[in-house]
Amino acid sequence: MAPSNTTPLVGKAKASPTKAFFVRMLTRDISLDDCILDLVDNSIDGAWKTSGHHPDSFVVNKDLSKFTIDIQFSPDQFQIADNCGGITLDDAANYAFTFGRTEKQPDVDYSVGVYGIGMKRAVFKLGGEITVRSTYREGRKLTGFQVPINVKAWLEKEGSDWDFDIEELEAAAAPGVDIIIDALSDETQNRFNDPAYERNLLRVLSRDYLVPLMRGLVIRVNGTKVETTYLQLLEDEQFVPMRDTYSDGDVKVELIAGMRHRPPDSGEPEDGSSRADEVSGWYVICNGRVVLGADRSSNTGWGLNDFPMWHRQYSGFVGIAFFSSREPTLLPMTTTKRSVDVSSGVYRRAVPKMQVPTRAWIDYTNRRKTDQSVKQLETAATPREISTINPNPAVRLPSIAPGPLGERVANVLYTVPYKRLRRLAAAFGQRNMSYKDVGQKAFDYAYEMLVDEDET
Repeated sequence: MAPSNTTPLVGKAKASPTKAFFVRMLTRDISLDDCILDLVDNSIDGAWKTSGHHPDSFVVNKDLSKFTIDIQFSPDQFQIADNCGGITLDDAANYAFTFGRTEKQPDVDYSVGVYGIGMKRAVFKLGGEITVRSTYREGRKLTGFQVPINVKAWLEKEGSDWDFDIEELEAAAAPGVDIIIDALSDETQNRFNDPAYERNLLRVLSRDYLVPLMRGLVIRVNGTKVETTYLQLLEDEQFVPMRDTYSDGDVKVELIAGMRHRPPDSGEPEDGSSRADEVSGWYVICNGRVVLGADRSSNTGWGLNDFPMWHRQYSGFVGIAFFSSREPTLLPMTTTKRSVDVSSGVYRRAVPKMQVPTRAWIDYTNRRKTDQSVKQLETAATPREISTINPNPAVRLPSIAPGPLGERVANVLYTVPYKRLRRLAAAFGQRNMSYKDVGQKAFDYAYEMLVDEDET
């Protein structure tokens, strides 16, 4: 019999993580905004599931108007409450409070926030005393429970018991989740003390949850309703938005693009134009969550290879790339869901398709400089909500005849003191002349005075 090569054991070296280490690693790189949005994601996932709809496209009949999410915060307490269906007792016992998803955990179709790591890292980041209350429906009966978590006591509890107690609780009036967090962290208190924080949170919620808000979902922050920009594109016989859908494996991709408002007539500033410009660009949406909004960077194709970088001339263009899948890990979004994962194969294959309507708009805005008549066509087009736009494989824009053969044009752009420009406009006989017209007249005057057309 061959001798054994096994060395006798004298003990085992412990390798299991400590609770304190786990909590520090969970919360280290997540911002306060991301924490709150993780909790909102869970509520919205519940709303979609309860409604029987999926966030897989812009469709008019997906109604979320009966669902509400109320966020209340002060330097002393944070609370988020919804009526979006609640967590069942079985999910609470087996899945919702585990650190990460288990193999047996059921999939949540078309979700962005699964009751896995998101809720725990959010509440641990916000404060030290947490109560999660849930009311859910079993048949016709409403059942309630709560999970109280004292973080300090839980951390000090020795052994391998990482579980939380579940306590009986009288059911609320409607199925939903209510999370109350006290003993807020110093970072959370400082942010909530900032008078500008509420306004910033309203802005973030308005952008990131554009899709469910357009479908009627109500989100309130300290009693103030979150408003959103309803995406619309102009349409008539001359201006036809693109709306095309294709599949990339188990991911559905819907591309919508067109003119939201008229592009500017020149590079000069115009009253009210900045607010309109804020909406222009590409929107990347994953299972109903906006991960990029009004983007004009290389993330959405601008400035890549021989493609031009964004310029104010292109204002008025809006494109939407809507990615959806039953399995959220296939979607091209980062773990914080606040940006796009540009390394994703699904996304890399989508960018060239996104550049097609972008290029059409760039070419159109270049050509319209030589044809003033198209500006009247732009005014006649009718705005249509994104959900009502019909399928069309390509964006269609008015045809503009090219300028005289062989004639090249050049754009002249320079900055001068405002008072001097107005004095020159007055000298030309019209003090309120537009910047563009002053520049054109100045060029024509200088050309006439200094250039001899007969010289070769």
